[in-house]
Amino acid sequence: GGTCLNVGCIPSKALLDSSRQFHNLTHAFKDHGISADNARIDVAAMVGRKDRIVKQFTGGIALLFKANKITPIAGFGKLLADRVVAVTAHDGSTRQLSATNVILASGSVPIELPFARFDGKFILDNAAALNLGRVPKRLGVIGAGVIGLELGSVWRRLGAEVTIVEALPDFLGAADADVARLAKREFDKQGIRILLAAKCSKAEIKGAEVHLSYSDKSGEQTLIVDQLLVAVGRRAHSQGLFAENTGVKLDERGRIAVDQHNWTGVEGVWAVGDCVRGPMLAHKGSEEGIAVAEMIAGKPGHVDLDLVPWVIYTEPEIAWVGKTEVELKAAGIPYQTGSFPFAAIGRAVAMNETAGMVKVIAHAETDRLLGVHMVGPAVSELIHEAAVAMAFHGSAEDLARICHAHPTLSEAVHEAALAVAKRAIHKT
Repeated sequence: GGTCLNVGCIPSKALLDSSRQFHNLTHAFKDHGISADNARIDVAAMVGRKDRIVKQFTGGIALLFKANKITPIAGFGKLLADRVVAVTAHDGSTRQLSATNVILASGSVPIELPFARFDGKFILDNAAALNLGRVPKRLGVIGAGVIGLELGSVWRRLGAEVTIVEALPDFLGAADADVARLAKREFDKQGIRILLAAKCSKAEIKGAEVHLSYSDKSGEQTLIVDQLLVAVGRRAHSQGLFAENTGVKLDERGRIAVDQHNWTGVEGVWAVGDCVRGPMLAHKGSEEGIAVAEMIAGKPGHVDLDLVPWVIYTEPEIAWVGKTEVELKAAGIPYQTGSFPFAAIGRAVAMNETAGMVKVIAHAETDRLLGVHMVGPAVSELIHEAAVAMAFHGSAEDLARICHAHPTLSEAVHEAALAVAKRAIHKT
């Protein structure tokens, strides 16, 4: 585990914020009457700030361990039979620990393509892409998912030519189709080139360049870049984690098999986070860890995987919780929708961030909220209003009848909820 804090969520958000500040200085601030001459980016300072933030939070966790009388042990652990854990320290020494309960939280690792092996210099995983010493002139990305879009956005804002190659024909297939369409339009405006239905087959390093071969509807193509980020997903880090005689099983995707309570079926052995089923999201793993700890302590523990919010921290941000229209159609569930654009929200206009919208999906017969999808400014924060309402089995009318402060971005949620019943106030 530990991806989020060390080489995932936190460092990537630090770079996203730094690059956003630079992009605004060079592109957006002029609309506010603010100008600057000869603006430049110090990549080393930007990466150094990111590293300091990571160090701050890892140090904070160490303090929390100490305050709660938790003993950290550095090394590689392997579960043996009868809840015994064999630990190999970094100096090669070994020891065994025995416990009443063992929680497996080994996280995930980047998927490596057989024709594009990571070398940390030309062909990069997410960790390497967070530590570039300079802005590449041309950056290629395989995979238009969360990691590819976020890190591609960082280096595009700083001046790189970014091309993202995606094998699937639809952009952000897991997201709402309207949200994905609008988001791609904004990425196109930003100069991020996204190639869909493009299947990669070979990556060759020639001199100081990477030649990426891919095929699309026009045939065989070659993309030449200075560096290539491979971001085609992650897999559970389960290899070598436990001995065969423990009773712990893996599913068809190499994840640790667990029930709805994250129990492996072996007495006293649990598993949480990226190494089990469900979305590979830090907040989901954290909630599972808390729930398991509560159950071990004899208290009720609960995680609703249907209400885990998803967020992509691009510009504009993308967020959703619950079902999409495609999922509801496939399940035969009747629904109705309401949407509202940020372009009609006063606060968004004042911020000069009008791209995007909020979409609310409710059951056609009961009005119960089934999904809420957003693209726009600060939707990573706005999505939680929807998550809370859905957790309490709220309806679109419930959201519509709650007074939202003016002027705020949250008014888009209010208007979208009103729009489900065709009652939006500021929509023609």
